[in-house]
Amino acid sequence: MKKHIPNIITCCNLLSGSVSVLFASHGYFTLAFLFILLGAFFDFFDGMSARSLHVGQPIGKELDSLADDITFGIAPAVMLFSYVFPVVGWWALAALIMAAFSALRLAKFNLDERQTSSFIGLATPANAIFWASLTAYLNSISFAPLWLCITLLVFSFCSCYLLICELPFFSLKFHNLKWQDNKVKYVFLIGATILLAATVITAAFTDWQLLWSIGAIIIIWYIMLCLCTIKKEQK
Repeated sequence: MKKHIPNIITCCNLLSGSVSVLFASHGYFTLAFLFILLGAFFDFFDGMSARSLHVGQPIGKELDSLADDITFGIAPAVMLFSYVFPVVGWWALAALIMAAFSALRLAKFNLDERQTSSFIGLATPANAIFWASLTAYLNSISFAPLWLCITLLVFSFCSCYLLICELPFFSLKFHNLKWQDNKVKYVFLIGATILLAATVITAAFTDWQLLWSIGAIIIIWYIMLCLCTIKKEQK
């Protein structure tokens, strides 16, 4: 039974993503976002459980990629599609390209031996949380104007590039707690904590729906910090 625990957790990730797709297709963006977060929770623990139980199996790696593409590829893509479809019609199908690029990014990750302690290209959970959070927030405040829908589709192509690009992105995995070895990670966590607190305080005095945007805000902070780190290393 022990050897099946990681795969069961992975299947919970897959089911969370499937439920998210269903909610997104019916316009329940907040619930779709929450189930993507739930899938990310299961995704974090399936690999950890496999390592701690010493029961890693080849099928687990393949199952994990399949689950991740549903939860972090198809689900956010369907959220974006459902949000812009009432305005742009079938042009909204362009949003589904995100699912294809997410699958490509996951396939590259499985074969790329450079990505053991960091990422080459934006990780699919980060991309999914950004789009799910942004879509849930925008849907909660107003009906989408045409210019916003077009802008979102254009930026979705940009995120597709980030998924498969050769730019390095740091991982939040800690091998030790030393500041010198994890300086960028600590800076990110401190900044994310400040952003979270600021968003909660602002939401308390203005509009609580602002809370749905926190995922997108933190991912933007993550991407900006990664890009700044790259520029600093190049100098």
